[in-house]
Amino acid sequence: MLLQVTHETLYHYQPAVETAQHVAYLQPRTHAGQNLLSHSLHISPQPAQQRDMPDVYGNVRCFFSLQVPHEELNVVARSLVSTRLLPSPKSGLTWEQQRERFRYQAGGQFDAAAEFVFASPFVPRHPEFLIYARPSFTAGASVLDVALSLMQRIHADFTYESQSTQINTPALEALAQRKGVCQDFAHIMLACLRAMGQPARYVSGYLLTEPAPGTVKLVGSDASHAWVSVYVADLPEGARWCDFDPTNNRWGWHAPGVDYVTVATGRDFGDVSPLRGVIHGGASHTLTVGVTVLEIKENPTIDPVNVSGTTQTQSQGQGQGQGQSQSQSQSHSQSQT
Repeated sequence: MLLQVTHETLYHYQPAVETAQHVAYLQPRTHAGQNLLSHSLHISPQPAQQRDMPDVYGNVRCFFSLQVPHEELNVVARSLVSTRLLPSPKSGLTWEQQRERFRYQAGGQFDAAAEFVFASPFVPRHPEFLIYARPSFTAGASVLDVALSLMQRIHADFTYESQSTQINTPALEALAQRKGVCQDFAHIMLACLRAMGQPARYVSGYLLTEPAPGTVKLVGSDASHAWVSVYVADLPEGARWCDFDPTNNRWGWHAPGVDYVTVATGRDFGDVSPLRGVIHGGASHTLTVGVTVLEIKENPTIDPVNVSGTTQTQSQGQGQGQGQSQSQSQSHSQSQT
């Protein structure tokens, strides 16, 4: 499938921002099931510095700084990717075997996936996650079977409700209220898997905006999306991560489906926020995010800017409370729904 993605972010500041530094995770990855064909990033006002660099997880992050006063920041990312379905490898590894593999042993063989067993800022350790996870982890069940069971239970037990949580809503709170958005569901599933000793990572990306023929429209397809990738240690190198989307109850190798676009992977949302930064000035701001994902069938040169997408608006006020000789410093980041 050929997919074209346009992700536009617009900040309005009052008063003007004096200087700013930002990091963007907006360039899709290339992996066995996905090939990045083209990518461009337009930033206004023109950055004083801009450079791409890989992070520790292999994602491409763009750093840019703005050294002129500005009341608006507009960032438009355009990407063209091709995706394909891959057959699922067979695995007989039980979740108990994998748990023991990642239990610390002096002199044991290192596996880089071990980093995704531990708690992270948005995915803490708590007994409540262990309690919720246990019914899916029956004795002798495979890693894939327990992940599938957990995904299905979250999909059935939780209600997708836009605006029901904020970017900083703790996963434990979302677990208690049994509602949230895709970011919350991903964090809850990660917390449950890690509580049972299973390596799992957060995935940010997109879903096809319009449903494929004969299928229903998917929840969360009008914005950037998030899901979970689970490690399966007995599979061949390069084919050990299987993706699960608890929001839509879908799963698959390297992606939950051919209509998904993977952008970045990390421990949790904090590692891969689409756009975050530190600014001086701009005591309050409004944020508008528009995402359009299109399947390109006959005309791959179609201009995504001329295709209307779904737009979300957020308003946030922040107090000044600063001395005359001090510049205000604040941070902001873009959430996923």
